[in-house]
Amino acid sequence: MPLPKPPAKRGALLDAAAFETPVTPRPKRRAPRAAAARRAAPAPIEAPRSAPPAIAEAPAAPVVPAPAAAAAAPVTTTAPTPAAATDAPRRRVRTPRGSGPAKLFVLDTNVLMHDPMSIFRFEEHDIYLPMITLEELDGHKKGMTEVARNVRQVSRELDALAASADDPRKLDTAAGIPLARTGHREAGGKLYFQTSLLDARLPDGLPQGKADNQILGVVQALRAAHPEREVVLVSKDINMRIKARALGLPAEDYFNDKALEDGDLLYTGVLALPADFWERHGKSMESWQQGGVTCYRIAGPLVPSLMINQFVYLEAPGSAALYAKVTEITGKTAVLRTVRDYTHAKHAVWGVTARNREQNFALNLLMDPECDFITLTGTAGTGKTLLTLAAALSQVLDERRYSEIIVTRVTVPVGEDIGFLPGNEEEKMSPWMGALDDNMEVLARGDGSAGDWGRAATQDLVRSKIKIKSLNFMRGRTFLNKFVLIDEAQNLTPKQMKTLITRAGPGTKIVCLGNLAQIDTPYLTEGSSGLTYAVDRFKGWPHSGHVTLARGERSRLADYASEVL
Repeated sequence: MPLPKPPAKRGALLDAAAFETPVTPRPKRRAPRAAAARRAAPAPIEAPRSAPPAIAEAPAAPVVPAPAAAAAAPVTTTAPTPAAATDAPRRRVRTPRGSGPAKLFVLDTNVLMHDPMSIFRFEEHDIYLPMITLEELDGHKKGMTEVARNVRQVSRELDALAASADDPRKLDTAAGIPLARTGHREAGGKLYFQTSLLDARLPDGLPQGKADNQILGVVQALRAAHPEREVVLVSKDINMRIKARALGLPAEDYFNDKALEDGDLLYTGVLALPADFWERHGKSMESWQQGGVTCYRIAGPLVPSLMINQFVYLEAPGSAALYAKVTEITGKTAVLRTVRDYTHAKHAVWGVTARNREQNFALNLLMDPECDFITLTGTAGTGKTLLTLAAALSQVLDERRYSEIIVTRVTVPVGEDIGFLPGNEEEKMSPWMGALDDNMEVLARGDGSAGDWGRAATQDLVRSKIKIKSLNFMRGRTFLNKFVLIDEAQNLTPKQMKTLITRAGPGTKIVCLGNLAQIDTPYLTEGSSGLTYAVDRFKGWPHSGHVTLARGERSRLADYASEVL
C-alpha cells in the first residue's frame, strides 16, 4: 500500500478559545430517513408519551394550541406523517423462499411407479396419497419387472414412515407424517393419507368407478376443503393431466427425473472456435510439440466455457483448419492438443476411416486408452455402431488391450411382441442384435485377399471375441478388461444406466450409443432418458467423453428420409 504524500505547507495553530468550544456530536451514518424526519420535527407537534406508537405517527393538530399551530404551519406540512408515508413504499422487504402455505401435491400412481423416491423430492411441500393410489400399488407389486421393483420399494418407504413414530399405534395421520423422519433431510413437508371418504361431484360423463376419475375427485374435494392452499395433481399420464385441466384443476408433470428441460441444451462435446480466435488468444499463447502432436496453452475469455475432453475446431477459408481436444484446464489457462486424423487411409481403424469431422472426433475418443466412459449420440446412419465396433475389434484383436467385447441393449420392441424366443441367452438376444450382424458384415467385407475360407475363418475368430448379454442378468457382475458396448441406450432409465456403468472393473471401457429421437420406453423423454442423464453427469470428467454425430453417412436415401419424415 503506497504511503500518503507529505503535506505541502505548515498547518495553522488553533487559538485558545477553540479548545473550550464543545464538540458537536457527529450524526450517525446511514440513519433511517424516518428517524431523521422525527429528529427534524418541532417539539410542539409531538404526541404525549402515553400515546401508542401508531398515534405518534398521526397528525397532532388537536394537541397543539392555535397560535403555535399557526406559527408552525409551514413546518407541519413536512413533519412526520408525510415523511412516514413517503418512506413506506421505499422499504422493500424480501420475502424468504418457501414462505406462505406449502403446496399440497396429490401424486398419481404412475409417478410412484416411475420414481420410488419421488415422495421425498418436493422440498418443503406436502404430499397427499389417495386410497385408490395405494390400491393400484398393491396390484402391481408382483413380478420381476422394473415397475414391480419400484412399487415394492415405495411400499417399504411408506411402511418405514408409518413405523418411525414413537408409538405407531397412536400415529395421527390427520396431522401428517414428517417426510424427514426416515433421514431424508431434503424433504421438509408432510405425508397425508386419505383416511375418509371425500365427497366430490364430478361431471356425469365421467365413470365414477375408474381410478383416474377417483383421483380427480379427491383433488377437487381437497381444493374445496382447503381453499387457502394450492392443491396440484402430479401425474405422468398426459390424458390424466388433460382431463384435470378440462375440469379446472391444476395438474403438472413430474419434472424431478429430468436431467434437462430441453434436449437442445444437451452437451454436444464439440465447440466451434470464434473466427477471431488467433487474434484474441495469439499474444499470450504458448505452443510446443509433444509425441508428434502440437499443444497450445491459451488464456482468455474462452477458457471458462471449455471442458476436459471437449473437441474444438476452427475452419476458416484460406487457412489451415484446427482440430484439437481440451486435455487440461488449470485456473485461467487451458491446454489444447491436436487430434489424430482418422480421415486418412493410413490411420484406418479395422479398415474404417472417418468421413466427417464428428466421426474423426469419435474415433479419437474410442481409441484413447485414458477414456473409460464414452457416449455417442446422433440420428440414424451417423455411424455410431460401426465406428465403435471397429475400434473395439482393433483394440481387442490387434492391440490386445481388452480381452473381449460385450454387447448388450434394451429389449424394447418397436411393434407387437413376437412372443417367447427359443435357445440360450445369446440365441434369445440374436434377433435384437441385427445391427451388430450388419456392421460385422461391413467390417468383414474389406478383406478380399484371403478368399472365402479366410474370410470365414476371420469371421469365426471375430465372433468368438464378441459376447451378447442381456440386461436382465447384469446385476452383481463385474467386467474385467472388457470393451462393453451398450446399444440403444436412449431406452434406458437413469437407474438402469447406473446399474450398467457400475459393473465396470479395472481396465474396462464402456461405450453408450443412442438416438434420443427414437425413445420407445414408456414415460421416458429426451430430458429423462438415462443416456441424457449420463451425458450431463459425466461431462468434464477427465476419463470420459461425448460426441454428437451430426451428419449421416449411411446412404443418400437414409439421410433424406431422416430429414423429411
